[in-house]
Amino acid sequence: MKFLDASIWEGKIFNGTWITAPVSATIVEPATGEPLGQAGFGDVAAVDALAAVDAAAQPQWGDAAPEVRAGVIRQAARTLADHTAEIAEWIVRETGSVQGKADFEIGLALAELHQAAALVTQPIGHVLPAAVPDRLNLAIRVPFGVVGVIAPWNFPLILGMRSVAPALAVGNAVVLKPDPQTPVSGGVVIARLFQEAGLPAGLLSVIPGGADVGEAVVTNPRVRMVTFTGSSAVGRRVGELAGRHLKRAALELGGNNAMIVLDDCDIDAASSAGAWGSFLHQGQICMTTGRHIVMRSVAERYAAALAERAQRLPVGDPFRNKQVALGPIINARQIEKIHRIVTETVGAGAKVRAGGTYEKQFYQPTVLTEVTPEMPAFREEIFGPVAPITIVEDENEAVRVANATEYGLVAAVRTGSLTRGMAIARRLKTGMVHVNDQTVNNLSYAPFGGTGASGNGFRFGSLSNGEEFTELRWITAGDQQLSYPF
Repeated sequence: MKFLDASIWEGKIFNGTWITAPVSATIVEPATGEPLGQAGFGDVAAVDALAAVDAAAQPQWGDAAPEVRAGVIRQAARTLADHTAEIAEWIVRETGSVQGKADFEIGLALAELHQAAALVTQPIGHVLPAAVPDRLNLAIRVPFGVVGVIAPWNFPLILGMRSVAPALAVGNAVVLKPDPQTPVSGGVVIARLFQEAGLPAGLLSVIPGGADVGEAVVTNPRVRMVTFTGSSAVGRRVGELAGRHLKRAALELGGNNAMIVLDDCDIDAASSAGAWGSFLHQGQICMTTGRHIVMRSVAERYAAALAERAQRLPVGDPFRNKQVALGPIINARQIEKIHRIVTETVGAGAKVRAGGTYEKQFYQPTVLTEVTPEMPAFREEIFGPVAPITIVEDENEAVRVANATEYGLVAAVRTGSLTRGMAIARRLKTGMVHVNDQTVNNLSYAPFGGTGASGNGFRFGSLSNGEEFTELRWITAGDQQLSYPF
């Protein structure tokens, strides 16, 4: 039997074992519109039932020896490594990604598991100065209990795993809600990995569903922390609900990311980075290079080079044609949004240098020039394969234009001078900056997250996870039983 054989998961949700789901929904392949299977979906009552199971199971897991927790996570990593081809096929077909992106995503998920396994042996607190002699004064980190994880469809495996793995590692139980468009690669895969790894029942629940299920996860009283990756609009709603219920919300949201191209950079290398940043996975990445801010003296050369690269990139069904560079847009609604932004921007005076057209759910990689800050392609997060170019006169204007957005996820700077690049990086109001690279970067051990409309200051990554998935508890203790004047 295959690792992801449909007989295991069709019409079911997971809480350590596979149970019949309240409802089922068809999984649709975006490249063809054909059905891939029937996924089990949850409802509000199911969320409450699974959260109760998780809350009951968590204390024993939280008290388990660190090496016990690490052993389960290491086994999940070995299982993932053993089934990469089967899992990659689901990522390709369910998300519309090319094979290379699917392989890259699996590699990122493996790295998250390895980092999570190492997390269990890191220090869990501090010894504080004692106010009274011979008393211990400690601040220790303890698990929340149950963590809710709401993951998106674009990189469903890694964007679920980067919360699930560290949350489990530090002793929490998890309720995972994958996006309804990717219930297998974002949910079933993670459930199967930990099921095969021997994670005790009741510590991981996987319940795909729509907005009602997501809101139920956020508001459930047994869920004490929520991580959400997705649009800024939905993130605001998640933050509002979490705040109302006085629980921590870790929000990693959208971006309208700038790559600044200075007049002393290698234009050929910059155009290669710009094409990768804008067109990888059809631009459906929060880190996508959404704005190319280019100094006037090199703007025409850069636009010509970027347009030439865009015109060379083949678009098509990535499962049936391994040579394509761009696959389908996830759904028809997103195609309509992309084309609206392109059409309105051209109507406002921008020029199409490449692309600007689509067929079915396949959008051609698009380069727009003469884009000004008032135009939709500059202001909005496009989430499609569109590279808008805005001309600036000098680096001060470049910084001002790059910062002229509510988003603050990531930026990049291309320059022949490291000193110049670092000086600009310090002035950019983003959570991440890459000098002489592009915007789409991720390391499992680096702090990942944004500011403004891109997030609320939470940081994913092994340097941060020990703090983000636990809360501090102050403990004092001593042999002497203290007494007071009252």
